[in-house]
Amino acid sequence: MGRLATGTRLGLVEFVRQPTTLAMLLVLPPVVVETYGVALESFPQLPSLGADPATAGRVTGTLFAVAFLSGLVGLFQVISARSADERMTVAGFPRATLLATRLVTMVAVTLAGGAVAFGVFARRVDVAAPALAFGVLVLAGLVYGLLGVVVGTLVPRELEGSVVLVFLADVDNALSSGLFPVDAAVPVPGAGDVAVTDLLPLYHPHELFSAAALEGELATGHLGPVAAWVLALLGIAFLAYGHSTGGGLPAPVRRWSP
Repeated sequence: MGRLATGTRLGLVEFVRQPTTLAMLLVLPPVVVETYGVALESFPQLPSLGADPATAGRVTGTLFAVAFLSGLVGLFQVISARSADERMTVAGFPRATLLATRLVTMVAVTLAGGAVAFGVFARRVDVAAPALAFGVLVLAGLVYGLLGVVVGTLVPRELEGSVVLVFLADVDNALSSGLFPVDAAVPVPGAGDVAVTDLLPLYHPHELFSAAALEGELATGHLGPVAAWVLALLGIAFLAYGHSTGGGLPAPVRRWSP
């Protein structure tokens, strides 16, 4: 427990000391939420939106801001600390504890970014269930934070990883929001034909957030898929992180001396 607390504290201090990431935490959510809202004010009313276009835009922008920010934090946490984590692993520090410190740091930043984004959203939209809506935002951030960790363990550099992440988040958010209705379905064993959008990471958080913020309800049917995404990404993150920090490297050779 002491190692986890120490690693988390160091991760947060490192994050706060970087002016770019700190500015991104404070500036990105307001800019994205307002940009989406203003851009969609003249958008035609579609049945798939479930609200007036400006409100739907702010819902979509809030989710994108939190998801993308959390994903970047997860990505940077892994890539920037890869060499240090490799050395600590060789020294005997458990990989699970190292990854746990990165995840706890990511969750802490997600809470902060979610609070900023939700504050901007609540100023422009009458939120029916604030606590529930904020909890869903944090859940969406957790999904994309884990996705960022996975991308960070597979992509060697921050620039390439950021490009991959922004592409995934942008396409996922656009298709999950209902702004661009997709009728395609894919066969899933045991479930029959499932809509493509149902398989996207942000689709179920989007439905949960819309229901909580606009109707004050908990869309319980979407909790299971979100939990499945979290567990699946968590498992993949541990496997990929273990490999990237030397899980597949040979043990150090002991030299014999007379």
